[in-house]
Amino acid sequence: MFSHSVTRRQWGRVGVMAAASACLPAPATLRAQRRSDAAMPVRMAVGGQAGLCYLPLTVALGLGFFREEGLDIRVVDYAGGAFALQALQEGTADVCCGAFDHVVRQQLRGMPYRSLVLLGRAPQLTLATSLRHGPKALSGFKGMRVGVTAPGSSTQFLASLWLNQAGVSSEDVSFVGVGVGSAAVAALRQGRVHALCLPDPVITLLEHRGEVRLLVDTRTLKSSAEIFDGTMPAACLYAPQVYVQRHSSEVQALVNAMVRALTWLQTASAADLARVVPAPYLLGNRGAYLAAFQNARETFSPDGLMPDDGPATAARVLAQLQADVVPARLALDKTFSNDWARQSRQQFKL
Repeated sequence: MFSHSVTRRQWGRVGVMAAASACLPAPATLRAQRRSDAAMPVRMAVGGQAGLCYLPLTVALGLGFFREEGLDIRVVDYAGGAFALQALQEGTADVCCGAFDHVVRQQLRGMPYRSLVLLGRAPQLTLATSLRHGPKALSGFKGMRVGVTAPGSSTQFLASLWLNQAGVSSEDVSFVGVGVGSAAVAALRQGRVHALCLPDPVITLLEHRGEVRLLVDTRTLKSSAEIFDGTMPAACLYAPQVYVQRHSSEVQALVNAMVRALTWLQTASAADLARVVPAPYLLGNRGAYLAAFQNARETFSPDGLMPDDGPATAARVLAQLQADVVPARLALDKTFSNDWARQSRQQFKL
């Protein structure tokens, strides 16, 4: 786990939906938004909140949407999705903000998890190599070190998939956990890794400085659809089915807050983002962060709903890496539900 403290003064109003709640929460590793003693406590794990793919969570926290839904949210930020999932499995978290492919993969292991609301319609991940130390093509990765958020995370899963398609086995490379921030940048620059498979803003920052060569890019709907032959659902809020059944009020409140954040992002300006994104997330380059957001804005779900072809696409992608996976045998209808997002949209007349 890694941590950093973020202290910011209250900014004014940020967009229509931000009125009366434009304060950033307390430190990133243990954020708390208290409404009253009656607030519903929820422990949330996230794997690399500074990654642009989790911007809706940052917005919901920063604009107080969880608090307004009567939730006492405590977010613990881990280096990658695999660690966040582990917290969920160990019972130290109630819900997880992570990649949808974790939900599908866990079903194969007999763990019934369910996506509550979809945040991203594309992974927003890029596999990039160092111009100084890295190979020029996927086929040249044998013996290379690849930086990912954390071992076992979706960044490693997709990097393994793309390398496998190029004839490079996962055993032929070494995956190194580098997180999603300045440590990842340093690892590439110092030659400790030859390539990175990460979300923005890291890749855009390195791209703008002419330090990387892009080999696979899923930061737009078009590029992602071409690579995966369909809509690849990515970041989502998911929870164990038993939690969903026992905490219906908390689940609906969580989805309400996320749907509001997704709606806000559809029209957010650069100035709006500057008021809600913690400074450390910008990696010292506000322009690169905003450029990354503009490039990937369309990939954020506009409504929190799972696309019709999303689960099947995720299952088909999983099967490409795991020969024992038969998509037709997966109960994909049990990996998500759109009911909560639809209710949110009806409630807020969206």
